Amino acid sequence: MPHSAPIGIIGGSGLYQLAAFTGQKEIRLETPFGAPSDAYLQGQLAGHEVVFLPRHARGHKLLPSEIPHRANIHGFKQLGVRWIISISAVGSLQHDYAPGDVVLPDQFFDRTKGRVADTFFGDGIVAHVAFGDPISSELQDALHVSAQAAGAKVHKGGTYVNIEGPQFSTRAESETYRAAGHAIVGMTNLVEAKLAREAQIAYATMAMVTDYDCWHPEHDSVTVEMVVAWLHKNTALAQKILLEAIPRVARLTHAKAHEALKYAILTQKEHWPEATAKKLALILG
Repeated sequence: MPHSAPIGIIGGSGLYQLAAFTGQKEIRLETPFGAPSDAYLQGQLAGHEVVFLPRHARGHKLLPSEIPHRANIHGFKQLGVRWIISISAVGSLQHDYAPGDVVLPDQFFDRTKGRVADTFFGDGIVAHVAFGDPISSELQDALHVSAQAAGAKVHKGGTYVNIEGPQFSTRAESETYRAAGHAIVGMTNLVEAKLAREAQIAYATMAMVTDYDCWHPEHDSVTVEMVVAWLHKNTALAQKILLEAIPRVARLTHAKAHEALKYAILTQKEHWPEATAKKLALILG
């Protein structure tokens, strides 16, 4: 049985492994919600036990709509994770956020069409978690200080627009998001945040800007070639920030998210279906 690792890292596009990992070992898990994206990699980073999972699998084999989010988050829970740092490549929706910048959003705006399951609950057990503040401020603060220490140009706050994908935005969509004042656009993080909250895991996004989506009159519309051109630089920066962040996160003791289910479950325990309660045993505690 693997050792408990309280800090989890989800790697986005371009980040499929951690260069500074020591004592690394693969952990393949099965969960009540199927298999995760890939094997988890557990090891020491900056002297602390960490678990890493590449969101799209090594080799980038999963579309945003194919990512098994419930299995991914449940697997982190099985490994004792209490804090998740989610690294994600994003497009900028504002002049102030340039490729190479880091954005630490504090809000999400959903533009998906219900493509994937975004709750552990159902099948006889109903829960409604508070989600007004989807990002753990404790974790976001630690990432902000760490990004500054790593020399990054970092922006704290802003809204991450979660689009359906796999296509990039139309210009009309991009201009609409911009007019609303939203900060960045991506395809994956909202469902992760919802499920982490239900699992009572503190969650924060570290968004690495690769492009200006398709709205900027002086820049071409986003392409994979454009994104890939920035991934190597952004990946190196993300790993530098993580080396600063992990010791800070390891010193954190508690987040509001760790009590997210305290008043969230509406179904009385005597009415819980046995099979559902068994499936949710780890989530229900």
